[in-house]
This record gives sequence, structure tokens and C-alpha cells, in this order.
Amino acid sequence: MPKLVVAIDGVVLKEVSLAKERTTLGRRPYNDIVIDNLAVSGEHAVLHMIGSDVYLEDLNSTNGTYVNARAIRKQALEHNDVIEVGKYKIRYLALNGATIDMPAPRPAAAGLAPASAPVPLSAGVTAPVPLGGSASAVIRVLSGSGAGREVSLQKVVTTIGKPGVAVAAVTRRLQGYVVAPIDGGTTLNGEPLGAEAVALQDGDVLELGGTRMQFVNG
Repeated sequence: MPKLVVAIDGVVLKEVSLAKERTTLGRRPYNDIVIDNLAVSGEHAVLHMIGSDVYLEDLNSTNGTYVNARAIRKQALEHNDVIEVGKYKIRYLALNGATIDMPAPRPAAAGLAPASAPVPLSAGVTAPVPLGGSASAVIRVLSGSGAGREVSLQKVVTTIGKPGVAVAAVTRRLQGYVVAPIDGGTTLNGEPLGAEAVALQDGDVLELGGTRMQFVNG
């Protein structure tokens, strides 16, 4: 069965098997693959499975759909093709068991494992990555109306911030936790985060859209 491997900044987020003749992708919650990002249209693209062939069709999206860095309207997919939707790269694997060859980001800190950023995808899809880090780690809000609130980091990927202002993702990996920006500006200990995922240390302070938060690895 063919599958899609969804990643951002070289970090694998999810695997989605293509089991239906028609699989939709977009920002709206009724899509089969939901990517809740402003760069993605409500109904962005659709994948048609005809026999053993899979065709990708752009649904007049605002920012376009790309395959191997080229804008497409409708195109047959080949094994290892890379679909680009907004900042997300989605690798098409024709068969189960095929090698996932997503490019890994350059480590931004010692001990950084290729990790991931954020996005709600379709329910029931399991993450392919073993977990590590402390199960009691939290993000503690230090300022704003939510000051004092704590967000548990038990999930593989936890998004923080406010959509449309600034959003980042904290990902639980084998060697600990990493953070990567999604939308807007994010700072870590006063320094702007680039496009790459960065390892988090106990006590690190993040700021998104004027709200300060602290990573506490309990």
C-alpha cells in the first residue's frame, strides 16, 4: 500500500497510508489529511489512486502544490517524489517497507536528534519515532492571560502559541525534546529561532507573539 511521509524542516511528523481511491489534503478539518497552517488552503489538493497508480491534483490552492520543486496541476506520482505544501514536505512512497529518505536538518545543538514540528494530521495515524525524554516535562506560561498554566508534553508533537500570530512545535524524541518554529517569530532564550529544530534544555525560555514560556523537564 502506498504511503505519504509528512515532514517539516527535514523532520518526520507522520506517516499516512493511502487506502482510499480519493484522499483529500487541506486546512479544513473534514479533509483526510489535515494541515492546520495558514499557507495551506482549506481544500488544497487531492490524491487519486487508480489501480497501482497515484495522481496528485491541485485544487486551485492559493499557494500552489509542488512536486520535486515544480508547480503542478495534476501529475502521476513516482516513488520518492517530494510534494511541497506550504512549508511541509510530503514524500510519496510507492510501497510499504520502502526507505524513508527525508533530508535531516543540520544539528543546531549538541544531542539534537532529527525531530519534528507540529501539525494535526488525520486521527489514528501513529508516529514512526520512538519516544524519550521525561514524561513529566511541561511548558509553563510565564506571561499574558495564561500565566501560570502548564502544558504537558506527553504527546509526540505539541504545538504552542497562537495561530495567525506565532506558532511553534515541541517534539518528544529519543534523546529529549526539540523545538521548531512553524509560523511567526519565536525566540529561545532571547535569540530568534531559525528554520531548524533546536534541542531544549531544562529552564529554556521561549517567546511567541509576546508571550513568554519556559520549558521544564521534570
